[in-house]
Amino acid sequence: MAALCCCPTTIIVSGKVSSRIKTAGPLPRINPFKNQKRLITERRNLIVKSIIEDREAIDVKNDNFKAEEELSEDKVEDTDRLMSRGINAAIVLAAGTVAVTKLLTIDHDYWQGWTLYEILRYAPEHNWFAYEQILKTNPVLAKMAISGIVYSLGDWIAQCYEGKPLFEFDRTRVLRSGLVGFTLHGSLSHYYYQFCEALFPFQEWWVVPAKVAFDQTVWSAIWNSIYFTVLGLLRFQSPADIFSEIKTTFLPMLTAGWKLWPLAHLVTYGVIPVDQRLLWVDCIELIWVTILSTYSNEKAEAQASEETNSSSHSSEVCQVFLFSKNLSSKISLERLNVCSECSSKLICACKYLTGLGDISM
Repeated sequence: MAALCCCPTTIIVSGKVSSRIKTAGPLPRINPFKNQKRLITERRNLIVKSIIEDREAIDVKNDNFKAEEELSEDKVEDTDRLMSRGINAAIVLAAGTVAVTKLLTIDHDYWQGWTLYEILRYAPEHNWFAYEQILKTNPVLAKMAISGIVYSLGDWIAQCYEGKPLFEFDRTRVLRSGLVGFTLHGSLSHYYYQFCEALFPFQEWWVVPAKVAFDQTVWSAIWNSIYFTVLGLLRFQSPADIFSEIKTTFLPMLTAGWKLWPLAHLVTYGVIPVDQRLLWVDCIELIWVTILSTYSNEKAEAQASEETNSSSHSSEVCQVFLFSKNLSSKISLERLNVCSECSSKLICACKYLTGLGDISM
């Protein structure tokens, strides 16, 4: 028994091995194209993710920069508004001082021994005498000056009526209106009233209504067209825009005048002498110029705002950079213009980049 236990055991292994022992099964085949496509997709996903993160960082920086820029622009606008208000106040005070001084000092050559009551008492009467004297010596220039002052004041009143503060009016707009009144309304009205008297040289009862009807049809149509045309030229508008504005405002302004002028012109053609009619008409013109100026500038500002909005929409273009890597070449930089209102195109481009090959720009 002891010999048997100590005896070494010999195991004979056959040289023939079962096929099950040699190979448990076939080895998996490696698909190089599938792995390559997966690697490309992963790389492109990383590129797109990096682009989106960079874009978000750029947007944050742009927002901060825009906030600082808006703050600085607000400060500049406040400074400009304050300076403009000071200039306007100086102009108004200077013009008012000169006008009041001229009116009150009409008798300064005869003031010796006069009291303040006598100066104020005779000033209106003597100013009227001086006005009549100017009408005899230089009537056209006198009427031009009156119309220029009235049209400037009328535009200033119109701007205040539109909601602007007293000393924040548009000086250029006031100057345009005053220029139209000085150069055209005063001189043309002077000759028109003489022409109207020659056209109706009768003393019958129907002459005054006939003059009012002629004034509110023929002359009003002519003058309103001249007014809008000259204002459009002074604003550097194109002839097409001027014609469109006249076509739009012709009938509304003509019918609006019928609510104001017929009653006023019964006094104009029935009571006031020919040489002094323009002064009476210019007093009523303060109301009419306010209407004319308001209506004209509303149309011009609306048209300007439409042009500004369209141009700003076409110019708002942001630059989006897309990176794509070719299979066998280096990284190429591609650039795509995307409208600010269509930022979803960036997402579409990224999907296109991850799903397909290179983007051809």
